[in-house]
Amino acid sequence: MHFDFSLIIHSLPLLLMGAAVTIEITSVSVAIGFLIGLFVGIARISQVKVLRVCAAVYTDCIRGTPLLVQIFLIYFAIPVVINRPVEPFIAAVAACGINSGAYVSEIFRAGIQSIDKGQMEAGRSLGMTWCQTMIYIILPQAVHTILPPLGNEFIAMLKDSSLVSVIGFEELTRRGQLIIAQTYGSFEIWLSVAFIYLVMTLAISRFVAFLERRQAS
Repeated sequence: MHFDFSLIIHSLPLLLMGAAVTIEITSVSVAIGFLIGLFVGIARISQVKVLRVCAAVYTDCIRGTPLLVQIFLIYFAIPVVINRPVEPFIAAVAACGINSGAYVSEIFRAGIQSIDKGQMEAGRSLGMTWCQTMIYIILPQAVHTILPPLGNEFIAMLKDSSLVSVIGFEELTRRGQLIIAQTYGSFEIWLSVAFIYLVMTLAISRFVAFLERRQAS
């Protein structure tokens, strides 16, 4: 088999453009997931039963179904209901963000529950409300616990974002498919795609490790 290195060189700019789109989708999705996860995670430990039940149903349903199916639901099924097409980018970040939120909520829940209950009691005894105690005392301490799994979630979403290629969105994986359709260089292109994903995940891992060291110092 002839390995065409020049194909990789010529395809690299397009693949890097796809990688930039992948990072964009991942960043927006994790940001959405962070906000959803924060509120749902707090709701999971709330004393209000309705909030706990709704949060549990959300996390169980999202974590119990494949991301690919969720992408299809938002991109193909919802337009039938609302009688209006959904843009691929909107469908991609919505599906990935909602999916990420379910996992991030468990990260927040575990992080908050790792803080001694006496911290909440101490804050309330100082005259702070439950929300104030959570914002100013509990969550800042929980950051040390939740940072590593949040980094892992970002990496997982970076790789899972390749699934949005099924709706024609041109992120890294889709760009690779389009190049292969034109050049038939499957081995060279998929090897390049895998390498770019590896570089991105390693860079994120090193950055998270750096933040952990900064926190520990």
